[in-house]
Amino acid sequence: MFKKLIFTFLLITSFTLSQSKWTIDATHSNIKFSIVHLMISEVEGNFKKFEGEVLSEKEDFTGSKVNFTIEVNSINTDNEMRDNHLKSDDFFSAQKYPTIKFEGTSFTKISDKKYKLSGNLTMRDITKPAVMDVTYFGTIKDGRGNLKAGFKALTSISRKNFGVIWDKLTEAGGVVVSDNVDIVCNIQLRKN
Repeated sequence: MFKKLIFTFLLITSFTLSQSKWTIDATHSNIKFSIVHLMISEVEGNFKKFEGEVLSEKEDFTGSKVNFTIEVNSINTDNEMRDNHLKSDDFFSAQKYPTIKFEGTSFTKISDKKYKLSGNLTMRDITKPAVMDVTYFGTIKDGRGNLKAGFKALTSISRKNFGVIWDKLTEAGGVVVSDNVDIVCNIQLRKN
């Protein structure tokens, strides 16, 4: 029994030591979205506050665990009236649901610099599977000796699947805001 406990401890310790922890460098990262307005143009926005981490055993990040959280109240579309509407119960209901969360389930290499990130996205307390197309730009040491890695992740989601169902029709019969939302995450990670 004692030998079994020591073996288990060594196995867990070995696994923990071989894992690298990376955190999002928010100063050099952004999370943006765009949605079609009046069916004739795109409106863009971003979230100013977010955090996340990546746990990786391999240098090429294959198989990494990816998690991040976004503060809904940090939404910014360069229009205060629109931002307040987006924070209201018509859209994100920021007071009741203050965060958007993503918990990765797999990070799979497709080709040299292309990956698929699969996971569960939670918004307004509704969790749905989400898949992101990821480009890995590489890893480098910055001028201060910190190890950094860069990625770009793209996905498109249906806002209505997450309970964001506000809608109005224009006089011509089209919708004011499209259902599909395109999301772009430009992420720079810093190794801890």
